[in-house]
Amino acid sequence: MSSENYDMDPISREIVNVEGVYTDENGREAYLHKGEAFPADLILGTTEWKLTELAQVKHSDGETSRHLIPKKRPKDQNHQNEHS
Repeated sequence: MSSENYDMDPISREIVNVEGVYTDENGREAYLHKGEAFPADLILGTTEWKLTELAQVKHSDGETSRHLIPKKRPKDQNHQNEHS
């Protein structure tokens, strides 16, 4: 058996599982929240939607989480890496 991915893209009226920007078959983009239903096209009716960009979760206090900030190296390690 091959290892191809046979997952189908969500269609209109299905529930959004992942918050983010979705694009339909016509190229229309929509930001959808988890729990919302995928909208139908006014002319075509039911359409497929593809996740094109995940939602970026931000901290409510507006600060970067400490584990995301790179640790500073001692000066002698930086000097050695530049000449190696």
